[in-house]
Amino acid sequence: QVQLVESGGGLVQPGGSLRLSCRTSGTIFSANSMGWYRQAPGKQREFVARISTRGSAVYADSVKGRFTISRDKTENTVFLQMTALRPDDTGVYYCNAMSGATALYSWGQGTQVTVSS
Repeated sequence: QVQLVESGGGLVQPGGSLRLSCRTSGTIFSANSMGWYRQAPGKQREFVARISTRGSAVYADSVKGRFTISRDKTENTVFLQMTALRPDDTGVYYCNAMSGATALYSWGQGTQVTVSS
């Protein structure tokens, strides 16, 4: 069973920052691009950011300039540094291994991010 374990979410005020982490197996991590998605209440899951095995990153327009995705091969972990958070960033954040724009595995439990004053 594939494990994708997200962590780092929480409650933050508008303008604040959070750093999300997603750990997986070395086999999955080393072979694939890794991506972050999010799902707001009552909405469909949407793409946030993706990073290739070589470190090339792609972002959704809504987070460009505010979020940074990175990966650490020593920890088999992908990170999402989020700054200048807004209430519309609220949602459950999920990670997955990616092939192009396609998620490869079942979604994990995600980590909740709530931006509110």
